[in-house]
Amino acid sequence: MLIKTYGSAVYGVNAMNITVEVNAGDGTGYFLIGLPDNAVKESQWRIETAFKNTGLKMPRKKVVINMAPADIRKEGSAYDLTIAVGMLAVSDQISDTEKVGKYLIMGELSLDGGLLPIKGALPIAIQARKDGYEGFILPKQNAREAAIVADLKVYGAEHLGEVVSFFNGDEEAIERFEVDTRREFAEQQANMGFDLIMIGPPGAGKTMLAKRLPSILPPLSLHEALETTKIHSVAGKLGSNVGLTAVRPFRSPHHTISDVALVGGGVMPQPGEISMAHNGVLFLDELPEFKRTVLEVMRQPLEERRVTISRAKFTVDYPAGFMLVAAMNPCPCGYYNHPEKDCVCAPGVVQKYLSKVSGPLLDRIDIHIEVTPVSFDQLSGERSSEESTPIRERVIAAREIQTQRFNNSKTQYCNAQLDSKQVQELCKLSPIGQKLLKTAMERLQLSARAYDRILKVSRTIADLAQSEDILPEHIAEAIQFRSLDRENWAG
Repeated sequence: MLIKTYGSAVYGVNAMNITVEVNAGDGTGYFLIGLPDNAVKESQWRIETAFKNTGLKMPRKKVVINMAPADIRKEGSAYDLTIAVGMLAVSDQISDTEKVGKYLIMGELSLDGGLLPIKGALPIAIQARKDGYEGFILPKQNAREAAIVADLKVYGAEHLGEVVSFFNGDEEAIERFEVDTRREFAEQQANMGFDLIMIGPPGAGKTMLAKRLPSILPPLSLHEALETTKIHSVAGKLGSNVGLTAVRPFRSPHHTISDVALVGGGVMPQPGEISMAHNGVLFLDELPEFKRTVLEVMRQPLEERRVTISRAKFTVDYPAGFMLVAAMNPCPCGYYNHPEKDCVCAPGVVQKYLSKVSGPLLDRIDIHIEVTPVSFDQLSGERSSEESTPIRERVIAAREIQTQRFNNSKTQYCNAQLDSKQVQELCKLSPIGQKLLKTAMERLQLSARAYDRILKVSRTIADLAQSEDILPEHIAEAIQFRSLDRENWAG
């Protein structure tokens, strides 16, 4: 007797269908084929013990289980439930075998028959709907995440016995989850345009400013929220009973991070910090303290807004459309260019310290800001300040202008994504502005990439000012945001 059940494998942020064929025939033995890894092979012992503790029986026949397509490696314990349901159906412990084939089934089994959460529930659910399955049965902890997908019945089970009862006709045995995606998204909400580096002495407020940056960023769109949720789902970072991610990510890895942890990778590639920060902020504090090799691997993702990880038999792409925010001291002692304290670093040390961050990487960062220390009188005295809310409103208004500008594009939504041709079309300058930029290019010896980035920043400054044209003052301000290109920095 042959029974087919269906699971899914996740590659990158997408899923593909896996068919589990269970055949029971004459003889004895248990044979699992189809390129399973050790975690899948060990499912036999988890399933057998779970059956025993649940009052179910292992088939006393020769059982051959094939996981197709057979040339793709199957990894992880999430196929436990898929295999277990097939074995129960082939041994007549599940009566409605036709119903089994209408559902995609995933879940890890504990020895008492309980179901443990899986990774990648959202992309699996999206693929299940595309493949025309009637529903998706998975651990209850992942159910809200999968229920984001409309037109797919999502059932969250806590125990193997509930799944058996469901397929034996008890529709109420498993709780069905339904999520109003737009309503939940609206309730949780309280793009990124440019990469930014802040340089200044210790205690000047670089880290404080970076951590407050998300409070002025525009809210996620529903499309961005779904994209972000998929990545965190694949990485297993959503947590129990979490649905849609509606807040922009803020990731702040320690400077001891490896290059693989930053960009992603591994034997079965997983998303790294730059992908976890997709549609959000990646904050690198004490930038020169990161290993040079770690920083250099960000150069390509900063340009292309995605990272491609290649292995011998497959290639996966992870989105990496993040805002890079970095902070650094100007020298080892921290007081180079300080208005009151003297730098005690030896000659050449400042240049050596700053050179830990390569020129090509700095060239890719749009805005360089020198953060000056705040005096006691400024800290202790009464002063007027602006809250984040009105600033955020101006940012949203500028983003709306950009949304209209890229209304006909499916991939672009902000000025940072302009290519060179679009820069020429959308960032036209007056003769005064052209002369100002030419002078800056010659004196600072800026690259062609820096030229484009100055124009993009000036276009955004004009958007924030609700100006249709880029005025000379907008160009001048954008040039001021290239602190590290000036001669007095480690010159």
